[in-house]
Formats: sequence, structure tokens, C-alpha cells
Amino acid sequence: MNDVLREAFDNELSAAFAAERVADYDRAFHHLERAHILGQRFTTRHMRVHWLMLKYGLVLTRPQEVLGQLARIVAAALFSRIWVPIGNTGRANVSAMRPMPIPDDLRRLLEDHGA
Repeated sequence: MNDVLREAFDNELSAAFAAERVADYDRAFHHLERAHILGQRFTTRHMRVHWLMLKYGLVLTRPQEVLGQLARIVAAALFSRIWVPIGNTGRANVSAMRPMPIPDDLRRLLEDHGA
């Protein structure tokens, strides 16, 4: 991950943590989804986002999110560098195999910085 993508990824995590501090988990998940899109080809970052989604699923007592994230953590460890569904938000409420549209600002970042 180059410096520009790393900064964007880290900014999304920072925004998620800020939302978590005020218990705004919808906003926190929104930023984790954006971090997921940026980091899904980078195994450690990909797994970290799923770990955080798992953590929030536990805090909110959402069994579907917890189970979905457990499976996704394993899949991220095994497949991040081989194949990922581009644009997938990483949440348990969408198929882990489904490519999704990428928000324009993130698409430009990914296109301009070789990911």
C-alpha cells in the first residue's frame, strides 16, 4: 500500500474510532466499509477492518454481523492477495462474493495509486 492509500485508509479508521467514541456505530461502520474498500487487497489491513466490524457486532449484539465477520476474517487471511470482490463493503449484510460500486472519491484514489 503506497503512502496516499495508507493515509486515506488510516483517515477512515480514525473517523470510525471517532464515531465509536460517541457510540455512533452506524457512522463507524460507514467508515469501516470505506476502509474495507481501500484495504481489501492488503491482507493485514483487510483482516483489521473485519476484526473491527466483528468488535462492533459484539458491542451491538448483532449475531449475524459477528458470524459473518468471523468467516470474513478467515477469508481475508486466505484470499486478499488472490481475489477480492472489488468495492464490496465487507459487512455481513451483503454477500462476501459480490462486487459493488466504488464511491467516486475512493475509485479515483484506487485508480490513481495503483490498487
